Amino acid sequence: MGRNKITVVGAGNVGASVAAYASAQELGDVVVIDILEGVPQGKGLDMWEATPVLGVDTRVIGTNQYEMTEGSDLVIITAGIARKPGMSRDDLLATNVRIVADVSEKVARFSPDAIIIVVSNPLDAMVYTTWKKSGFHPRRILGMAGVLDTARFRSFLAEEIGVSVEDVHALVLGGHGDTMVPLTRYCFVGGIPVTNFISPDRLEEIVQRTRQGGAEIVNLLKTGSAYYAPAASAVLMAESVLRDKKRLLPVAAYLDGEFNEKGLFVGVPAILGAAGVEKVVELELTVEEQEAFEKSVEAVRSLVKEVDQLL
Repeated sequence: MGRNKITVVGAGNVGASVAAYASAQELGDVVVIDILEGVPQGKGLDMWEATPVLGVDTRVIGTNQYEMTEGSDLVIITAGIARKPGMSRDDLLATNVRIVADVSEKVARFSPDAIIIVVSNPLDAMVYTTWKKSGFHPRRILGMAGVLDTARFRSFLAEEIGVSVEDVHALVLGGHGDTMVPLTRYCFVGGIPVTNFISPDRLEEIVQRTRQGGAEIVNLLKTGSAYYAPAASAVLMAESVLRDKKRLLPVAAYLDGEFNEKGLFVGVPAILGAAGVEKVVELELTVEEQEAFEKSVEAVRSLVKEVDQLL
C-alpha cells in the first residue's frame, strides 16, 4: 500500500489552504492543479519545502496537466470564482457551473475510482453539477458546507459560554447559505443542552450570525471570501474518508428518499467512510424545523433547475 493520492483542483486561497492542511496532516501526497501557469507549481514547491519543518513525509506538487492527477483516491474541487461584497452565492452560478462541469469530466477521466469533495459555491448546485458531469455514483460525491457552518456556530457558542470549542457539538441542515437550518435542539456542550447556558433570544442572534458567517468575512476582506475554515472543514471530511473513520458529520449528500426528498444534494448528517457517504442519518424534525428544512430544500431545488438549463 502506497500513500494516498489527493488532488486539489484550484490553487487559490481555498485550494492552497486545503493542500497545506492535508499535507501537514500526512493524509497523502497532494497534487494541486490550476489553469494558471506557475501558481500551482510555486505553491506546491513552497508547501513541499515546509515538510521537513513540519516533520511529515508528503510530496506536494503543482501542475496544469490533469495527467499528473491520474489515479487519485480523493479529489477536492475548489475551482471557481469567489464571492465579492454584494454578491450572493447564487450570483456565481453561471460561471462556476461551466468551470465545475469541465473539471468534473476531467476528474472522472483520470481518476474514475476517486471520492470527490466539492467546496465551490453555490455549494449545493456545484455538487449536483459534479454528479451530473462525472457520472459517479452519488454516494461518492459530497459537498462541504455543514462542517463549516457548524464550525462557525461552535466557535460563536464556545466564546459566548466560555468553554472549549471541543466540547461544543452542533448540527445544521439544509442548503449552504441564508436558508441553512441550525438545529439548536441538537446542540450540546459536554453533553448538556446549550439552552442550559444561553437564553433563547441570544441563541437566535448567534444562529443569525452563523447564517451570515460567510458574508461577514466577505465584507471584512472586501476582495474575496473565507478560506481557512472552509479548507480545514474539507480536510476533516477528507480524513474521515481516507482513514475510513466513519465520522458523523453534516455534509451535502445525495438524498434518495431520506427526509422525504429525492434526487438532490442537501445538507444532512451522514457517516463518511472509505465508500464516501456510507449512511444518511434521518432525524425526527419538529414542525418548525421541517418547515425551515423544506424552505431550504426549495432554494436548492430552484438552483438545480437553473443548473439543468445551463448543462
